Amino acid sequence: MKYQIKITKTSQSNIENIDFDHLPFGKFYSDHMFVADYIDGHWTNLEIKPIALIPTHPGNMAWHYGQSIFEGMKASRDEEGHPLLFRPDMHAKRINASARRMCMPEIPEDLFLEAIHSLVRMEKAWIPPQSGSALYIRPFMYATDETIGVKPSDTYRFIIFVMPVGPYYSKPVKLLAQDTYVRAVVGGVGEAKAAGNYAASLLPAAMAKNEGYDQVMWLDGVHKKFIQEVGTMNIFFVIGDEVLTPNLDGAILAGITRDSIITLLKDRGIKITERLITIGEVMEAGEKGTLKEVFGAGTAAVVAPVCEIKHGHQIVKIDPDSFKISKMIYETINGLRNSTVEDTHGWIVPA
Repeated sequence: MKYQIKITKTSQSNIENIDFDHLPFGKFYSDHMFVADYIDGHWTNLEIKPIALIPTHPGNMAWHYGQSIFEGMKASRDEEGHPLLFRPDMHAKRINASARRMCMPEIPEDLFLEAIHSLVRMEKAWIPPQSGSALYIRPFMYATDETIGVKPSDTYRFIIFVMPVGPYYSKPVKLLAQDTYVRAVVGGVGEAKAAGNYAASLLPAAMAKNEGYDQVMWLDGVHKKFIQEVGTMNIFFVIGDEVLTPNLDGAILAGITRDSIITLLKDRGIKITERLITIGEVMEAGEKGTLKEVFGAGTAAVVAPVCEIKHGHQIVKIDPDSFKISKMIYETINGLRNSTVEDTHGWIVPA
């Protein structure tokens, strides 16, 4: 190991209080967390210690000016119980891309990976064995200067905690295309996993739920017609014999599950196209019967079938029981994560 990470173990584990057969998403935390501080241009105070509250000054710059970014990852295990990570190097690269956009210091990739590996190995008993469940990993970084004034912070804290989770969506989802509020524009921070992006999505998501929909499907901020992504995931459409997904333009999160799906589709000779997709053509395909499948993709959701889309007064319904491509992708990714499907791309890394 290149880095000296101090380890302080909890005196009393909480694992006995967790029912792994009934895991809501995002409610339970494991025993330990990794913490590091950025001071004088260096990452220091590297430690894995019992999970605890974080004392924070009321003048903390993250609260006032929003310098806060995060990643979402998962650890699974094979049939022998060995902990496995899915494309951790991609997450290391993406958190640094977010850091650059938010004027925050980068985390050395080897430090990021060593911290992830060390924490997951320590908490491997928290990885649920149930199909569809996993150990969710949340690395995040935030400003720590105690200063009121619009400028980048000089100091930061990087933390990783892990959580045993069940499936994010337990049933097919219904989407409401949002044409009043927007998520991001080209040149903004849409491709960064910045906390403020998600805060801005809460009101439209609440409005969607009031209408009986599970999530917002975002349209572009200029023309209000080009599909970007869903509130919690990237989006794919199967129209005829072709799979379509919006192309990355700086306003869409470069999803690692998205990238994996594109590769898996190409491996199987399935036509996949990244391009501008209008809400009009999707709704028209739904009316004509050529819209065969719609599914979301992300670390938390993995693959989530979509059963209904509403735009304005028009509603299109699709039967997820007929979906073939999304089912194949879901089974392949889950199989990769537990080593029952051969990994031909080197995506699965032992923790």
